[in-house]
Amino acid sequence: MAALLRRAAQRSGPVRVQNLPEAASSWPLFVVCRSKFTKSRIPPEVFEERLKEHEKYGGNPEQPHKLHIVTRVKSTMRRPYWEKKVVKSLGLMKAHEPRVHKNTPSVNNQLKIIKHLVKIEPLKLPHGLPSEEEMADSYLNSRGELVVRRPQKPVEQKAVES
Repeated sequence: MAALLRRAAQRSGPVRVQNLPEAASSWPLFVVCRSKFTKSRIPPEVFEERLKEHEKYGGNPEQPHKLHIVTRVKSTMRRPYWEKKVVKSLGLMKAHEPRVHKNTPSVNNQLKIIKHLVKIEPLKLPHGLPSEEEMADSYLNSRGELVVRRPQKPVEQKAVES
């Protein structure tokens, strides 16, 4: 086909479809080459604002959370060496063991590499930031909340007057 078109282009005068064989006449002479990543093929949801996602996941775009709870949920076996290196650098060698990391661009770039292996949740502080004394009595529950066990104060008994 290419040879026929080349010969037709070398001839002087206009090229007629009648001169080409029947199989070539059914093919288009002008082929439009379009990239599969043109805007027309990208769904319009990609270009919408993502404020809905913040409402859906309970986040605030003006005040993002400061700490991530990162838990590895998939194995690193049969994964590339660079993913294993990131998992090791973040301290996620044991599966299902949560680690707390800062929400910084450098940590987020590493988490992007292994996002298919981990579960990322924001650290919630329902009782506020604990003091130094309360840190020993605090624990991280399964919902991503840092709960402080406050010591219970003894109830003062009132004297009964008769």
